[in-house]
Amino acid sequence: MALLNFKKRDSGAGQSVTPEMEAFLKGYSIEVMPRTAAKVDDFRDLLPAGTRVYVAHIEGTPIEDMVDTAKRIAGEGYDVMPHFPARIIKDKATLGDWIARYQGEAGVKQGLILAGGVAKPQGEFDSSMQLLETGLFDEAGFTNLHVAGHPEPNLDIDPKGGRANTYAALDWKQEFSKRTDAEMALATQFCFEAQPVIDWVNELTERGMNLPVHIGIAGPAKLQTMIKFAIACGVGPSLKVLQKRAKDVSKLLLPHEPGEVLADLAAHKAANPDFAIEKVHFFPLGGIKTNATWAINNGGASAKPVNS
Repeated sequence: MALLNFKKRDSGAGQSVTPEMEAFLKGYSIEVMPRTAAKVDDFRDLLPAGTRVYVAHIEGTPIEDMVDTAKRIAGEGYDVMPHFPARIIKDKATLGDWIARYQGEAGVKQGLILAGGVAKPQGEFDSSMQLLETGLFDEAGFTNLHVAGHPEPNLDIDPKGGRANTYAALDWKQEFSKRTDAEMALATQFCFEAQPVIDWVNELTERGMNLPVHIGIAGPAKLQTMIKFAIACGVGPSLKVLQKRAKDVSKLLLPHEPGEVLADLAAHKAANPDFAIEKVHFFPLGGIKTNATWAINNGGASAKPVNS
């Protein structure tokens, strides 16, 4: 696979990132939580104007905190996409209330609809499909509805292994996309190796799936942090990339960066323009500022400083 020798744009080294990487990172999105967003003084110092910012809804986070975060980020000029996790939403009335709050206070018209990482549903919903079937997102005029994709087999969805349940859900979502006015896309869990992602995306295409893929990428973080999140999120097969690196004690304290996997995917996209990955979605495991700075230095658009 192709490797890039990344140089920071301000290093004065005279070597810049490739056009392929710049094209691949164009319009990337990033994920925050209310508590991590609160640590950022102003997102305009870090992210290009108009960046889509997902707001993750973790179990136990009050909806008031979610809406306040969405309102604040939207006010700074960003497209906000809050999570709607089915298993922590009590009922249809609660879902309607959330949608109304997000729209009324933050002007939200897009959402990531997912089951959520809770083992036992807290109410009547168990899956993203049940949320979509309520029709509330269409009634509210949502323009973008993203749903979860899993490049690697997920034992939470398919306990016996394989992808039978995963593909059945994707087939349903593909059909749903034909009866909604909203634009739909697959937002995936993060991966650390390009080839399994390429194989999965190509398999989806062969199955007739035409939803664009927004590939999840873990931003720079300490190796221990990466491994912890990978295990917690059920990222299995590509975890071996981290485990191999962890055997080198000298690398344990160094940040693990996404340069290699992104370079490989960017090169593949450049060679195969119809490849279904449309955008990159960053999970800032090592911090929002660290991730945003890395993106700017490695092919992403620059942020406009507030005081410029």
